Amino acid sequence: MKTKFPTHVFFSKSRKFFPFHRTSGAGFWLGIVPLLWVLVLFVLPLLIVLKVSFAESVFAIPPFSEIISFTGEYFLELKLNLGNYAALLHDTYYTSAFINSTLLAVTATVICFLLGFPMAYGIHNSSKNLKLLLLLLLSLSFWTSFLIRIYAWMNLLSCNGLLNSALLKLGIIDAPLQLLGTYSTVCLGLVFCYLPFMVFPVYAVLEKVDRSYIEAAHDLGCPPTKAFWTITIPLSKSGILTGGILVFATSIGEFTVPELLGDAETITFGRVLWNEFFSNLDWTMACALSIAMMICVVLPVFLLQRRARI
Repeated sequence: MKTKFPTHVFFSKSRKFFPFHRTSGAGFWLGIVPLLWVLVLFVLPLLIVLKVSFAESVFAIPPFSEIISFTGEYFLELKLNLGNYAALLHDTYYTSAFINSTLLAVTATVICFLLGFPMAYGIHNSSKNLKLLLLLLLSLSFWTSFLIRIYAWMNLLSCNGLLNSALLKLGIIDAPLQLLGTYSTVCLGLVFCYLPFMVFPVYAVLEKVDRSYIEAAHDLGCPPTKAFWTITIPLSKSGILTGGILVFATSIGEFTVPELLGDAETITFGRVLWNEFFSNLDWTMACALSIAMMICVVLPVFLLQRRARI
């Protein structure tokens, strides 16, 4: 006796992996347009940068050689220059820039968490009217130019700035303090600029936390501090990780803050990339730096997302 193959099971399983089979014409185009947007504006430029990173720097326009060339009628030659990536590993100039940028990004992320979580928690526990006011005040920083905010810190911390002038008039110091041009000042600028990126994700997650869990813990005799560490913190883990990723990924490649608040010895990945591209006109090394920085950012973020399932 022949058994009949259950075709309905096959098609039901296939639709799970190929969702375009069950979408209408409008739904198909709504899904394909963002995909084309990502391919044209992200994947294609990334492939161009990757190609240039394997080229050789030459005195020409554009200042790099072709990695693919025809040497004969039926011969295609591929030349890959690995010297740029080897220099990233062996040259202390690039390794120190990577270490400095990583330490600055990690420090800024930790400080943003220590400051941002209490802020988000306080906004979450505020009344409705006060909550809207605090969120508005927090978002005011996005209403002004990023460059203007950094220049404001320059005027505040310079030798003739408001802080040194106030300390001199109060008699606390005898000579102006050298506040600009240090890694601490650069870290301060990163925290000031990217603190809202930590507060908003944490606040959004805290708003979704069911208060009945905390009330049940209190009814069972759990102290408020213990309930905070055992219930609130674990339930807000996704917001903390999202805020940490946003702050770290944007801080590690920052150029404006180290350039304006640092000095010539403040070597970071963003400044090295700028110097290679515009000062040295070494596009191949600049593209290799971009690829290396992207790998250093995307790989930990990807692993963290897989581990935390966010």
